[in-house]
Amino acid sequence: MEPLVLDPGPGIPQGLRIPAADLHEQFARSSGPGGQGVNTTDSKVQLSLDLATTTALDEHLRRRALRQLDHRLAGTVLRVEVSTQRSQLRNRAEARRRLAEILRQALAPPPPPRRATKPTRGSVRRRLAAKHRRSDLKATRRKPGPAGE
Repeated sequence: MEPLVLDPGPGIPQGLRIPAADLHEQFARSSGPGGQGVNTTDSKVQLSLDLATTTALDEHLRRRALRQLDHRLAGTVLRVEVSTQRSQLRNRAEARRRLAEILRQALAPPPPPRRATKPTRGSVRRRLAAKHRRSDLKATRRKPGPAGE
């Protein structure tokens, strides 16, 4: 198995290389389409990475990944399961792609906090004008009251 390489991006400016020794692959029989071969081939792929013991992450990135992926982890292990393809080779490639994408999103820094702003005078004026137009439209739908109203 080859190491998993993540290209440079937000949070990982030099990129990331996860050694093949840190990745664990398991294969199982896949349910779903495949005809008679589905009962004989182990095409489902389970790719896992223990975030606590991997040598690819420094302490800062490890804490960020554990915090961001807390809902997806079993202990400290991130697992991806793929059985969408009929071929084990394609499922292995898809599992590696998915694991890389999950890690890329988890290691990206949080967006900057939003600065609260006041609405502009023009936007307030337009909103109130629209409310008045809508009110006038609905007023024309009312039943006429007693004479003179």
